[in-house]
Amino acid sequence: MFSNPYIWIVLSYFALVIGISFLTKKIASKSSSDYLVAGRNLGVLVCAIVVAAEWLGGLSTIGVSEKAFHTMSLQPILYNISTAIGMLILGFTLAKHYREKKVHTVSEMIESIFGKKARTISAVAFLIAFITLAYVELTTFSHVLAPIFHINWTYAVIAGAIITTTYMYVGGMHALTIVAIINLIVRYVGIGIAVIVGIIAIGDMSILSEKLVAIGAPHSYYNPFSVGWTAAFSLILGGILGGMAAQASIQPIFAAKNPVTAKRAAILSALFIAPFGIMTAYLGLMARSGIFIDPASIVDAKEVLPTLLMTPTFIHPILGGIALAAILAAILSTIGPVNFAIVTIATKDIYQGLINKNATDEKIIKIARRLVILVNIITVPLAIFIHGAVLDAGYFSYSIRAIGAIVILLGIYKLNWISRYAALFAFIGGTLAILFSLLARKMEWFDIDKTYASIIATIFFILVGNIYSKYRARKEKIF
Repeated sequence: MFSNPYIWIVLSYFALVIGISFLTKKIASKSSSDYLVAGRNLGVLVCAIVVAAEWLGGLSTIGVSEKAFHTMSLQPILYNISTAIGMLILGFTLAKHYREKKVHTVSEMIESIFGKKARTISAVAFLIAFITLAYVELTTFSHVLAPIFHINWTYAVIAGAIITTTYMYVGGMHALTIVAIINLIVRYVGIGIAVIVGIIAIGDMSILSEKLVAIGAPHSYYNPFSVGWTAAFSLILGGILGGMAAQASIQPIFAAKNPVTAKRAAILSALFIAPFGIMTAYLGLMARSGIFIDPASIVDAKEVLPTLLMTPTFIHPILGGIALAAILAAILSTIGPVNFAIVTIATKDIYQGLINKNATDEKIIKIARRLVILVNIITVPLAIFIHGAVLDAGYFSYSIRAIGAIVILLGIYKLNWISRYAALFAFIGGTLAILFSLLARKMEWFDIDKTYASIIATIFFILVGNIYSKYRARKEKIF
């Protein structure tokens, strides 16, 4: 097994990541602020890279290639494009407000506008969203590890969890920051090389078009809207709104030096996010075309990229190993921030916000580190037993975060349009509506996209909450 070059390249990468964690341990242990938000000292470029790194993970690699393989189209590139648009909007609207408030979590920001109850309710909703995303990312990580090391799926999940836990537990946000910088370079170089190799090998891209159309792809497969406007707009709306209240990607914004830096970093991150999905989508289409591998040999479409990159007739093993390390780099740089987002929400919003308001800084760090372990214990069985399309599962998380985006935008810019009760009703009703839409699809009662369910329900419950607030106000005046 260890004569396999793929394994040595990947092991070297893991050693680098864990080594960085131990190098940053001393810095990360100074205070809870250092551990959770890197001492709020990130510059524009570094902050932008860390934000982008969170987005360019399992959904942008395994998820986009899987979706491209299934749909035989470039529709999945809308995930990255819409996310980039979302970060641009975030930069021009909410980024400076997040940083000015000096908050640690999105729910803490919500409390500053709508009060304590809204913080607690939103924190629970966000925990559901990010635990879902955490197990999805761990699933994608394991789908790369298993074929490389030829190990059982369960062992791959456990190995992925151990690697993630180690570098998060030891290094905190500082480790995530340094690893993110390395990962962004590795992923663009590795995946970029793979795409170039594929294009050169094909020679004429019209050959790829002919092969895809011959097996059922739409003639305008390169048009992201070619397989349906409804699904396409769901990707766009989910990507834009999901990013504006995403604890994992916004946490680096909290860690920026100042509000101006936060704004510029959010805008700059869009330039790193947008192009990446195009590359992984094309690799998915190359695999589907049958030019390099037999599509029928791929039992699980989540393994499209690993299978293609471990095919010597497509790419040299050394270059393929670098590309595989790039995928793992991409996923790991998302797993870390996502899991760390859960830890931060649970530590600041639940533990310090509800259980122990007077907790010392030392106690907060201890709780945060224990939660790092607990989060991975929770996500491991979920990753082992729950299966489904990666991008679709990820958008469940985005749908819940869309509620937060709408509530915060209205709270900052149109506070007279949304009351405290409206914010509470929006999170409770919106989250239940999303869960009900999934149940309805499962039971075949009716089919409504979860993103649309989220937006419609959020607006409806905001209106109901506003009416209820006016009713309460009148009742209090009477009595």
